[in-house]
Amino acid sequence: MAKKTIKRINIILTSGIFMFYMWIIPVHAFGPSSDIIYQGIDVSAYQGSINYAEVKNAGIEVVYIKSSEGTTLIDPYFEQNYNNAKANGLHVGVYHFVRARSIEQAKKEAQFFVYLLSGKVIDCKPAMDFEVFGDLTIYEINQIGLAFLSTVKELSGKDPIVYSNTYTATNIFSGEIVNYPLWVAQYQVNYPTENGNWSSWSGWQYTDKGIVNGVNGYVDRNQFTKEIFLNDNSPIQNSNPPDANISQNGTTMIIIQYGDTLSELAIKYNTTVEILVKLNNIPNPNLIYAGNVLIIPISSGVENNNSNADIYIVKYGDTLWGIARRFNTTVNELVEANNIQNRNIIYIGQRIIIPRNKSEFIIYRVKYGDTLWSIARKFNTTILHIVNLNNIKNPNLIYAGSILKI
Repeated sequence: MAKKTIKRINIILTSGIFMFYMWIIPVHAFGPSSDIIYQGIDVSAYQGSINYAEVKNAGIEVVYIKSSEGTTLIDPYFEQNYNNAKANGLHVGVYHFVRARSIEQAKKEAQFFVYLLSGKVIDCKPAMDFEVFGDLTIYEINQIGLAFLSTVKELSGKDPIVYSNTYTATNIFSGEIVNYPLWVAQYQVNYPTENGNWSSWSGWQYTDKGIVNGVNGYVDRNQFTKEIFLNDNSPIQNSNPPDANISQNGTTMIIIQYGDTLSELAIKYNTTVEILVKLNNIPNPNLIYAGNVLIIPISSGVENNNSNADIYIVKYGDTLWGIARRFNTTVNELVEANNIQNRNIIYIGQRIIIPRNKSEFIIYRVKYGDTLWSIARKFNTTILHIVNLNNIKNPNLIYAGSILKI
């Protein structure tokens, strides 16, 4: 009897201890979406040039590359990272840092993101990195994020993924955004903690102080499940850049280099400062930044097809009145010929059409080394004007000693 009583007490104590531990030890319901784990990193211009052969030899299988930010900024190492990672057989994903403050801006950012991916083959789901919210409400954040994700899917035909830290995943993101896979960032833990919104993770960024051969300095380290991969890794279908419909002749994009000015770029790409300002929503034409993207019209139509006009490039200190006096015309004629909205505002590098009388020209003897381009610049006119005025058959062929009417 005593032995049975002791045995019963032991059973009760054991059961109690078991229930106690069941109560204090959390059940880890929030885990990876699959048992197969791939080692990965995510990179941007911050890492500089990367030796992807060494990265692969270090056991890294997946690399997520920053492509862009907002509607104008392309990561300067994006193309280099993409090409070198693909060349070394790594699984490549791409992410975009969202800056949008409205649904419309989010759609434009998504369009910009997909445009940069046009024609590229990516292996992993394109990622939305939306983590800086300013004074947006939680409702606005979710609407903006959802607009970005759905537009990316619509334009690219690829299923995107959400990158988020644990706080945002727990307290901010909700609703339809939770239907997209989660790539969660949480450091100094043995596993990501449950957030109540997602039931599993497809990516876990577990440190921003990773050391990997081939990468200078720290790099983010990640674990990814097989759900990170796209089922269809065919090339991203071609997409237009945001606001491409502003120019009927189409646009292209360039990356602004250190030292560039809007006026020099206008001259280089045969357009005007006004057109560049309008296409790119530039608030200050005298302030552009290296690394930003600039939308350039492929054919702006600024070349004047009428040989009864010249083109003058505005220089520092010029005014419309001074230009009119210099070329023996009037401010009203310049305003009308150039469709100028505010006669008190002209920009350095702006092209001004100068109406002129057909009978007025000067004679120029071609010198050795001259080209029509250099002559046109010397006399503030256009190649087309010189060609028409002199009935030149081949603009690339002029001879020293010949006479040109300018």
